[in-house]
Amino acid sequence: MKALRLAWMAALALVLCAQTSNVTALLATARKQVETADLRATGHLVAIDGAGTRVSFPIIVKARWFPGVLRMRVDLGQPPTVRQDMREHILLEMRLNGENAIRLADPGDTAVRILPFEKWSVHPLGPGFNYEDFLEQQYFWPGQTSAGKAKFGARDCDVVKSTPGPADRTHYAEAKTWIDPSIGFPVYAEKTSKESGAVKLFTSFGLRHEQGQWSAHQIEVKIRGQAGSTLLIIDRGSVKANLTIADFSPEQLTKF
Repeated sequence: MKALRLAWMAALALVLCAQTSNVTALLATARKQVETADLRATGHLVAIDGAGTRVSFPIIVKARWFPGVLRMRVDLGQPPTVRQDMREHILLEMRLNGENAIRLADPGDTAVRILPFEKWSVHPLGPGFNYEDFLEQQYFWPGQTSAGKAKFGARDCDVVKSTPGPADRTHYAEAKTWIDPSIGFPVYAEKTSKESGAVKLFTSFGLRHEQGQWSAHQIEVKIRGQAGSTLLIIDRGSVKANLTIADFSPEQLTKF
C-alpha cells in the first residue's frame, strides 16, 4: 500500500511539473512582449454607458521596459463632446516584485501626485475600466496554473489561471486568460475583483502581426451582468519607438 501511495505521489508530481512547464511556455510570449516593450500607440478610449451614450478620449500610450521595471505613460486627451477639462497624464510603473505605482498629473499641476492604492480600481475611464487595467500584472504573479482547454470563438485556446502573491499590489483576486497557443497571444481574459467579486471581461478584436509582434486593434472591457462597456482602440503605433527615460520624467508628465 505504501509503495502504491508513493507511486501515485510521484505520478502526481510529474503531472504538476508538466503542467507548470506548459503554463510557463504559454505565458512566455506575453511576458516577453512586456520585458522587451518599447512602444508608442495612438487611438481612442471610448466609454459607453448603459444607455449607449459614448464619450471618446483621444489617447497616446508609451511603454518601455527598463531594468526591472515597466514604465507606461498614458495621455488622455479632451473628449470633443465634453466641456469640462478631462485631460490627464498617467504614469504607471510595474515591477516584478509587485511594488507597482501609479502617478497622475492634471492640467495646471506643477508636480505629479501618487494615486493611493485604494483608488486604483475606481472607474473614471468608462464602465468597468480603471487605472490598474493598463497593466497586465497577471502574467507575472506567482500563482500560475492550467485551467484546461476551451474554445473562444473559432480559436482553440489554453486557459491559464493566475493568482497574485501577498506582495502584489492589485485589486484582483484572480485572472483567467484564454491564450491561442498557435500565436501565443491572449485573446480573452476574465478578472475577478477581490472586493466585490465582480468579473470583468476583456475581449481582443482585430488581431494583427506587425514587426514581429502580435497585437489587438481593439479591446472591449465589460463587467459581467452590467450594461455599458469601454473600448480601447489603437489606430496606429510602433513597437520600436526608441523611448528613453526622459519620456517618462515627472517634468514631461506635467506638460499639457
